[in-house]
Amino acid sequence: MNSTQAQVTVPLLDLKGQYDPIENEVFEAFKEVYQSKQFILGPKVEALEIALASYCQTRRTVGVSSGTDALVLALMALNIGPGDEVITTPFTFFATAGSIARVGATPVFVDIDPDTFNINVNLIEAKITPKTKAIMPVYLFGQMANMEPLMALSKKYNLAVIEDACQAIGAEYTDSAGRTYKAGSMGDVGCFSFFPSKNLGCIGDGGLVSANDEALADKMVSLRNHGAKERYFHDFVGGNFRLDAIQAAVLLVKLPHLEEQHQMRIKNAQFYNAHLKNSKVRLPVVKPENGMIYNQYTLRTTQREALQAHLTQRNIGSAIYYPVPLHLQACFSYLGHKVGDFPEAEKASKEVLSIPIYAELSPAQLQAVSDAINSF
Repeated sequence: MNSTQAQVTVPLLDLKGQYDPIENEVFEAFKEVYQSKQFILGPKVEALEIALASYCQTRRTVGVSSGTDALVLALMALNIGPGDEVITTPFTFFATAGSIARVGATPVFVDIDPDTFNINVNLIEAKITPKTKAIMPVYLFGQMANMEPLMALSKKYNLAVIEDACQAIGAEYTDSAGRTYKAGSMGDVGCFSFFPSKNLGCIGDGGLVSANDEALADKMVSLRNHGAKERYFHDFVGGNFRLDAIQAAVLLVKLPHLEEQHQMRIKNAQFYNAHLKNSKVRLPVVKPENGMIYNQYTLRTTQREALQAHLTQRNIGSAIYYPVPLHLQACFSYLGHKVGDFPEAEKASKEVLSIPIYAELSPAQLQAVSDAINSF
């Protein structure tokens, strides 16, 4: 271990570096909300929705209580429930399939592309049945799925598309005609999370749904507030999926900095790509049609536990996203899956390791991470 590694600590995430420069603006935003006494929804949420609709290149966005609730709300708005099937990936955060199960529908898993960790679109058609109502691709680690053929399948079979973009706000996809789309603008509904660790994070839980269909957006506005357009008059059975004004106020402060955050993460990824020379680790693969925003920078290695211990010993943070694919989770045992059903997802779950990638990493920290991995 050289002196650089001995002296430099690199946490997996450091929110202090992100918030310190905007502290006064954030406190002023707190004060505005406090003085307004409008703590739930209100003008701050409305302003955020307008700003994010523009950013995401969609007609409408609707602020909600979390990324998980965004997924549940999308399914409810599309009338998906008991007896319906939704095709998705087994290699993702639990909320993806959990939301499908919560509305009474059945998650139908499709294995992943080993390069991007996203759903393998070539395997979707074989899983479509008369019960299939939607496809829910996940944009894992900040890279969109292969959406052009996926959208063609959705059109062919008249299926809704719910984009789980909870890790991918600002990510882009360019189709074969050269048209570029932002995450959340291609499907029927886009779902986003503002969990504090995201590229655009708030100071608690928060989320967003996007839509290009005005009637669908109006329905989601109603559903997030117990299905009521007018107080005490309920057209639907909805839920309490409202976004707090304080979270919207913080996000309005942070949104103007988001593209800079993305660019710094991309720059840090480029540093790793150039400096990581250890043949025992595989670097992230970004498809040419994708603009990735690096919510995570995820390595693959067959010696993951040893590498993680090696990094921990050198005060370098890391994390495993995700150690158990969803088809092998105890709560989904009723689906009848077994080890070997989705081999690429299972292999990835044993090999992935994410390292620090946040915008505020210093050159010394980047070098320390690279040196530690290369010395493994």
